[in-house]
Amino acid sequence: MESTKYGRTYHFPFSPGTSSDDRFNHEYWTDIQSFSQLLYTEKLDGENNCLSKRGVFARSHAAPTTSPWTAQLREHWGRMKNDLGDLEFFGENLYAVHSIEYTQLEHYYFVFAARIKEVWLSWEEVTFYASLFDLPMVPVLRSDRVQDLTATLLEETLKHLALQPSILGSMDPRTETNCTSEGLVCRNAAAYPVSEFQHNVFKYVRKGHVQTDEHWTKSWKRTKLVWERGTN
Repeated sequence: MESTKYGRTYHFPFSPGTSSDDRFNHEYWTDIQSFSQLLYTEKLDGENNCLSKRGVFARSHAAPTTSPWTAQLREHWGRMKNDLGDLEFFGENLYAVHSIEYTQLEHYYFVFAARIKEVWLSWEEVTFYASLFDLPMVPVLRSDRVQDLTATLLEETLKHLALQPSILGSMDPRTETNCTSEGLVCRNAAAYPVSEFQHNVFKYVRKGHVQTDEHWTKSWKRTKLVWERGTN
């Protein structure tokens, strides 16, 4: 094993877009009570790619990826690999279209987490390191002080935000009509141990979101960047 893969993110119990092998965190509210700040980020529909000193990894981490849709990312990694040390970035690679086609992209790779050894870094640290390596971050939709939240307010907030389009422009590639974002990921804004991942990160996915992870590679196409789309 070259690297340790990103953990499985458990759903909020009221997340509508789940499949048979998904897991729920029914103790999410108890977990959140230990946070100072809860961060809401947009869940992007791409491939989870890790950048470490050992290579660019897809979900399995058994060996570095060599897929054609990571070629551009691997080029960028080549320029930064010697400076990473124990720092590992995790981000969503939107180079290939999955179930959402993003229409306002200026970049393809968006960082959502960073790890050093056995610690997931705070959002402030993730943002700092990403800027050092010229890597954009996933969109932040909201940040709440936990002491100002109730479980009901959190659920209402998530349901409202999930009805919005992506900050990066979202289109259903099959119908070419506008659609909502995939959903949200909420996390503890502070740092936390790798062993406590499932108590610090939660997701809410839209109903009916197509899970394309197994099949999109067979007939994939590149996502156009915003300046390739003309004025439409």
